[in-house]
Amino acid sequence: MSGRHLAAVAVALLTLGLATPASAALPAVNMEALIKAAQIDPRRADSAVTPGSGDSVLRVERALDAKGLLAPAYVDGHFGTKTVEAYAAYQRSLGYSGIAASGLPGPASLTSLGANRYTITRPIAIGAKSTFRGVTVNARTKAMLLEAERLLGRTLTITQGSYNPGGDPTSAGTHDGGGVLDMSVSGMTAAQRTAAARALRQVGFAAWVRSPAQGNWPYHLHAVALGDTDQSAPAQHQAGDYYLGKNGLANHAPDDGPQVAKVTWEQYRR
Repeated sequence: MSGRHLAAVAVALLTLGLATPASAALPAVNMEALIKAAQIDPRRADSAVTPGSGDSVLRVERALDAKGLLAPAYVDGHFGTKTVEAYAAYQRSLGYSGIAASGLPGPASLTSLGANRYTITRPIAIGAKSTFRGVTVNARTKAMLLEAERLLGRTLTITQGSYNPGGDPTSAGTHDGGGVLDMSVSGMTAAQRTAAARALRQVGFAAWVRSPAQGNWPYHLHAVALGDTDQSAPAQHQAGDYYLGKNGLANHAPDDGPQVAKVTWEQYRR
């Protein structure tokens, strides 16, 4: 049978409902929504489902259940600590360790888990690591900072970058992975410090002005890129706290930063 005849048969089968395109047969996992839930849900006091993420989380949880990594009772659309633990176990089964096995889905593990189960929409790509202004960052974090500086109209001095395990004991592990920056506010007024935090938040960072009254550190800006899939667990917790209106510190106090719409870098660019 010729290629033309085969194509005609395929069209006829689709019309009769006897065949479907492969892509249409699989449901979708929205990666942006999934990562947002993975940051927020473990920090919740309840088992609520993060709006817009439930279907995507359920599809991932069902895949983890099918591999014997997550009990059916936790297949509920809430990306809580049990789902984090199960996903981390899956990452370890693929040979990942350290930051790459934190329980926060990355594109490679998410694709592997979804084979013949789901497709991925709204993918997040953090890009390659590089040295920028003397520190290590990934491409996504660098682009976010440059855009925040454009909005602010000034260049910020980075005092600590990402992928810096043990670099500063007062950081409590937040800088061990990707997406986290500390920046100097030397010479800034209080209003200028707030403006800098606002610009960082506008492009998708959870950002705060940290003061000496809060810890053993000088005044500085602390920023965590929402949705970065290379985050350490402490950075993930700070991102979740930010979404939930907290300050990202151990005291879980209310957010003390400028109020803006909470968006990721991808949402900002759209």
